[in-house]
Amino acid sequence: MMKAKNRGRGLAAAFYKVKAPVADSVRFAFVSDLHGAPNGPVIEAIKKGEPDAVLVCGDFTHSVRVREPGLSFLRLSAETFPTFVSFGNHEKDSKTTPADVEKTGAVPLCDSFVRFGGVLIGGLTPRGRDPDAAFLERFSREDGFRLLLSHYPHYYGDIIKKYPVDLTLSGHAHGGQWRFFGRGIIAPGQGLFPKYTSGFYDGGRLFVGRGIGNRTPFPRINNPPEVVFFDFISE
Repeated sequence: MMKAKNRGRGLAAAFYKVKAPVADSVRFAFVSDLHGAPNGPVIEAIKKGEPDAVLVCGDFTHSVRVREPGLSFLRLSAETFPTFVSFGNHEKDSKTTPADVEKTGAVPLCDSFVRFGGVLIGGLTPRGRDPDAAFLERFSREDGFRLLLSHYPHYYGDIIKKYPVDLTLSGHAHGGQWRFFGRGIIAPGQGLFPKYTSGFYDGGRLFVGRGIGNRTPFPRINNPPEVVFFDFISE
């Protein structure tokens, strides 16, 4: 796994290279946890990175009252790039459905998968403590590089790790809210001193993005929001 990062004030951009069995290189932009954040800077950062497609990993909405900004983001993204979307826990809170996502022009991945640029992209929907094991079984039997969007990173250590998934992308942890000495302090679903908050884990099989928005009582400290780019290159 090769990587390079560019961090500045405000919204950060991170760039990584992943070796995969692809005929031609393909670049994905990855975002999560928008929670109604302003769309302009995020769309601008994505366009600047010139991806081939955009991956949105849950909590693009926040609540019934804070739903439209996330759907607007999907519309703006899908106007320029193929946009693939998995759901988070706040999509349930906001009563957002796959049909709502389809109306934006984006592709919902709710315990389903598609192929793009030689990569198999799956979306795992949060379902309490246990996700859909039948979907993971189907996904794992498919040929090719298996890239899974799973909003909950703690699903990885408990469940996903057991399956032959090449790379899982997650969010939800918001980078641990406060980051000191490279560690996050608190994360939903993991509590204090969480294991999965930002970056790669388990030899590169899991990547956790810090996300974009917040809408919690806790401000971000040493933890700028980020858009992440993955270049899948031939092995």
